Amino acid sequence: MNDTTHPASAGAPPESAVPRPSPAAQDRGGILRPALAALAALTLVTGLFYPLVVTGIAQAVFPRQAAGSLIERDGKVIGSSLIGQNFSSPGYFWGRPSATGPMPYNAAASGGSNLGPSNPALADAAKARVEALHAADPDNMAPIPADLIAASGSGLDPHISPAAALYQAARVARARGLALDQVRRLVEAHTETPPSALIGDPAVNVLELNLALDGLAPAGR
Repeated sequence: MNDTTHPASAGAPPESAVPRPSPAAQDRGGILRPALAALAALTLVTGLFYPLVVTGIAQAVFPRQAAGSLIERDGKVIGSSLIGQNFSSPGYFWGRPSATGPMPYNAAASGGSNLGPSNPALADAAKARVEALHAADPDNMAPIPADLIAASGSGLDPHISPAAALYQAARVARARGLALDQVRRLVEAHTETPPSALIGDPAVNVLELNLALDGLAPAGR
């Protein structure tokens, strides 16, 4: 009997015995490539191109705000209008209390005290602030505005209410030898009014107000 087996196929396993990728493995391979491509594309768009475009537009349209709303005096940066500073001298307006640690208005540790209303420490802190305000201006019998007693949630609030600024006007005027009306007019001039009563309340930037205060001459000069 003649052997008709092709030499090249001698010893080769049958076609059914050759292992093939399972349908699940084929599906994973087909999904993985477009998923990785989408990830790379979105990373470039949202992680590189979009931030660069937005930053460029902000620098062109709002250069001061994009740089951090920095405040300079004599060519030196002394702060930002977006971050409060701690003032304790009676000759300056005091900002809203700050509970950041280890020092007030620590921009690297923004946050509140997280004390609940039932925590005695919260009442003790408010009492201490009231006593400090009364000690600095014993003759002031006006009600103390709440924003001079309660710390803000961020601990970095640069603003106080006009009422809180006017409450301190007499103390500041007396400490600096200024006329009270002069200090009150300065507060009114630095009161920022929102474009609509629906989106905010009038406020006074404490750092900007104190810088303007340094530019006033004492009464009689």
